[in-house]
Amino acid sequence: MKYIVVLGDGMADVPTLKLDRRTPLEAADIPNMDFLARNGLCGLARTIPEGMSPGSDTANLSVLGYDPRTCYTGRSPLEAASMGIKLADDDIAFRCNLVTLSDEPSFSDKTMLDYSAGEITTEEARELVEYLRRELIPQYPQLELYPGISYRHCLVLHGGSTGSTLTPPHDFTGGPVAGRLPGGAEGELLIEVMRRSHELLRSHPVNLSRIERGLPPANSCWFWGEGTRPSLRPFSEEYGVEGGMVCAVDLLRGIAVCAGMRTAEVEGATGGMTTNYRGKCEAALEMLHSGCDLVYIHVEAPDECGHHGEAQMKVNAIEAIDREIVARILEELDGEDFSILLTPDHPTPLDIRTHSPDPVPFVIYRSREELSPHASCYTEAAASSTGILLPEGRMLMRLLLGIN
Repeated sequence: MKYIVVLGDGMADVPTLKLDRRTPLEAADIPNMDFLARNGLCGLARTIPEGMSPGSDTANLSVLGYDPRTCYTGRSPLEAASMGIKLADDDIAFRCNLVTLSDEPSFSDKTMLDYSAGEITTEEARELVEYLRRELIPQYPQLELYPGISYRHCLVLHGGSTGSTLTPPHDFTGGPVAGRLPGGAEGELLIEVMRRSHELLRSHPVNLSRIERGLPPANSCWFWGEGTRPSLRPFSEEYGVEGGMVCAVDLLRGIAVCAGMRTAEVEGATGGMTTNYRGKCEAALEMLHSGCDLVYIHVEAPDECGHHGEAQMKVNAIEAIDREIVARILEELDGEDFSILLTPDHPTPLDIRTHSPDPVPFVIYRSREELSPHASCYTEAAASSTGILLPEGRMLMRLLLGIN
């Protein structure tokens, strides 16, 4: 038996006027996803434990079959693991976004214009982060800054305290930073470093070039997602199968590293609104043919489109997952014994442009076993109509693997 998880990050939504009161799943042409829903077990699942933030970290841990309430130590430490950063017991990791802030003289009067600085390229971002490492970080011997992918980077504080109050920048894009600046245990330090980063970055040649090209400058750091060194039981020990992960963001790769899963590098896989869908699928199939029992294909694109409020692009991303991944899996594994779990991790509604904790529609399909109840198509409403609601997202993995 081969097992495949196809996870469209943030794919679920609510009806929106941007799509004539339809969700992106309802507006999309997704014949292969619809086939799975009509021939598999379809329903809703709560992937976010009650009281926890609706992030891709907690949600993907749930879908992978872990309980975030017992194993989650923060988002950034998972990303740090992906980047090969070894955290000591007293280290605290923070996600460092390169963002675009408005031009008001006072830092606290600024507006968060873009949480991703226009999905800045990894090459440009690395130049800016290396500049900050040379010019800024030596002033703070307790800090280290590590470059990542696109706008996503990592700050490590040695010997600090947890308990800072931090707001993800994608939660208030277009809104004022006032009221969202760091507070709590390390808040003053983090604000100071953010202000200094803005002073250094706003006139950097990379940003001047971006402005000339009509692109948003990456003119400040923004810190969030604090956490300490994670500890996950290996996936193979937890479920008795060898797992692999195909993804393009440090968070998911870090989860895979901590869970002892194989990972794959895919050329052109960006973690953004455009990515190499077919390449991801081919990498997953190669893993299945070279020792992995289960592959987890994570696609970030629908989530990024949700955060940007890009309705048609979100529809396009979902259609690409259907066409380039789901269809290819069904074609390649035709005649074999396999199971597919199709699900988002959480909704990222276009109208609020951030995550919500609402249940997500899922399908579990088996090539040689009929599962039910079916749904007429793969949408939020059709999944709800089956009456199936899993109270915990980690139940999905047990259902996929047939574990009672």
